[in-house]
Amino acid sequence: MSEALNVLSGLCLVAGSFFSLVGAFGLIRMPDFYTRMHAASVTDTLGAGLILLGLMLQAGLTLVTVKLIMVGLLIFVASPTASHALARAALLRGVSPRLADQGEPSSKP
Repeated sequence: MSEALNVLSGLCLVAGSFFSLVGAFGLIRMPDFYTRMHAASVTDTLGAGLILLGLMLQAGLTLVTVKLIMVGLLIFVASPTASHALARAALLRGVSPRLADQGEPSSKP
């Protein structure tokens, strides 16, 4: 049973790291503020959740797990709220999203 928990924990940690890295690459590759923010907020929430789940599996039923659950709840509430506040502030400041017909020419005929 211990080996199965180690494997499952490792998979969660690797998957969480992967999603966090994808979010970081999204910050570099996306064309405007709104798509960058979306890429970072969605993948960071999922990545942090998987990393916390992997750490909880390693910790077992201890006080550490309770603390990790509290951190997870904070992340799952604060991250979408902060993303919404950033998007709303950018919209009110006049930052316009980059639309499909404003950027590079489309490959569609």
